[in-house]
Amino acid sequence: MTGDVAVLGAGMHPWGKWGRGFVEYGTVAAREALADAGLDWRQVDSIVGADTVRGGYPGYVAGATFAKALGWQGARVASVYAACASGAQAVDAARAQILSGLADVVLVVGADAAPKGFFRPAGGDRPDDPDWLRFRVLGATNPTYFGLYARRRMAVHGDTAEDFAQVKVKNAAMGALNPNARYRKRVTAEEVAASAVVADPLRLLDICATSDGAAALVLSGMEFARRHGAVDPVRIRAVSTVTPRYPNTVLDLPDIATDSAVAAGKPPAADSTVAAGPVADTFRASIARAAYEEAGIGPEDLSFAEVYDLSTALELQWYEDLGLCGEGEAAKLLREGATALGGHIPVNVSGGLASFGEAVPAQAIAQVCELTWQLRGAAGDRQVAGARVGVTANQGLFGHGSAVIAVR
Repeated sequence: MTGDVAVLGAGMHPWGKWGRGFVEYGTVAAREALADAGLDWRQVDSIVGADTVRGGYPGYVAGATFAKALGWQGARVASVYAACASGAQAVDAARAQILSGLADVVLVVGADAAPKGFFRPAGGDRPDDPDWLRFRVLGATNPTYFGLYARRRMAVHGDTAEDFAQVKVKNAAMGALNPNARYRKRVTAEEVAASAVVADPLRLLDICATSDGAAALVLSGMEFARRHGAVDPVRIRAVSTVTPRYPNTVLDLPDIATDSAVAAGKPPAADSTVAAGPVADTFRASIARAAYEEAGIGPEDLSFAEVYDLSTALELQWYEDLGLCGEGEAAKLLREGATALGGHIPVNVSGGLASFGEAVPAQAIAQVCELTWQLRGAAGDRQVAGARVGVTANQGLFGHGSAVIAVR
């Protein structure tokens, strides 16, 4: 147990295609989070920005960029990049500053202005870059990866295209209730099946879009929260930022090889725990396990979950990786209505990426915003009754895994 930090404020800029710069979006979200916390920007000790690689030079120094946009006031500053896990790593950096005593109040901001179509690597030849290699050598765009993963679930577990469609139906129904979502329209399974094939068996409505958007959080130490009058705030109890272990026997693009330096070279020291034998968990399952261990809870303690649904099939995989059900049982859990609002473990009651689309540095922060609103009982028509414990789950490029557990 490392100690809780309080979530004093949460704010978002609605997702969509707005045609403006990421700094504007992030500034709106930051000001909303500060207002929600009842704090002035000048009371913030530190700001951590989740970077965007598409925003030009300022995107790579997002912390300082947002500090400038809000008005330089001397705050400590940091910037982080971990692709889709950037937001959770920004939360982790902020938490570390608070728990170490470096800051009482930290503002976390992520924002993006995404291009139309699927994401691709930045320009130039980089043969040592796994992301560049998968595009140039394998021709594996993100939708290709999603389709391969769906095919694997169909072959190994018997999932069907109808199961995948029902994930979209569920998430679209929740997104229709969320004022920050880009897509606020319910869809039917028939509409999913009638949409264009993108990467067989996945269709257009099975795959999330790219979006503009932003999210922000104001975090503080528990003592500051009490002094500020927040007697029972939402608390972040665990943040997992693990990497895979060798050997990664189920290939998980964009990590296109299973070799590892720990399996070669000098033998490990006598007290080392490094081993080259089979590992107990897959990479994504290890993300959740680390968070559960830190928080001192298990999946049976969860009230709801926000997961990284780049595709409908990937959401089903997260059910198993989070321990919500056994291996191969995700579609059954979905069919029973367990993961819908009113079920015993609702998943993506925000609407998920299916309803928002990807604004990469913002999305893991947006998940924690949803945890905050749900745990406060302030989520309106999509409120999970009696919500006490929530978890997020994300995966970024090159082995960035992340999960956040929040409690009330």
